[in-house]
Amino acid sequence: MTIAIIGSGNVGGALAQRFAEVGHTVLVGARFPLSEKSIGLATKLGEDRFTSPERAAAQSDVIVLATPAQKAIEVVQALGDTTGKVIIDTMNSLRGMGPDGFSTTTDAVLAHTATRDVVKCFNTTGFENILNPTYGEQAADMFVAGHSSHGKAVATQLATEIGFGACYDLGGNDKFALIEQLAFTWINLALLQGYGRGMAFNILTR
Repeated sequence: MTIAIIGSGNVGGALAQRFAEVGHTVLVGARFPLSEKSIGLATKLGEDRFTSPERAAAQSDVIVLATPAQKAIEVVQALGDTTGKVIIDTMNSLRGMGPDGFSTTTDAVLAHTATRDVVKCFNTTGFENILNPTYGEQAADMFVAGHSSHGKAVATQLATEIGFGACYDLGGNDKFALIEQLAFTWINLALLQGYGRGMAFNILTR
């Protein structure tokens, strides 16, 4: 599939690299496509992979949002017509740093885009675990939430393709806040409690 990554920071860059490595066509939509911030990623993916957010979105089946949470509305409005596309939101509205008037970034995205195939995924861990989710003989798990069955199927496929052990369905749109709290749990343990970024969630079952 053709995937537009909107944002070229740590998370967006990690997802772009991994999706490309498993055979997908990746376009990176950045406001300044070949800025100093993007040069490192451009050397890995190729400068021709970089374009404006609107052009990247128009050419893609799947749009992955990986920008600062405060810019969620501005970014999604810049994508143009998203009818028929899947949007995967990787952002988190933590510590009051989210779009005004919305409790989660994904609610804000849904309110400002045409497609209803919007889900939240790839937001619950650090970029290091996206680049390499393997811990010995086990792999970190991923989580997804949203009403869209099609969107969740796409996110789950991508998560397992890039090496996550499983992608657990947390429920519908009413679970956007829950999955953001799971992200904060990882941040709290990894950064605030000092366990370090080399940790990940894995679900054990009998």
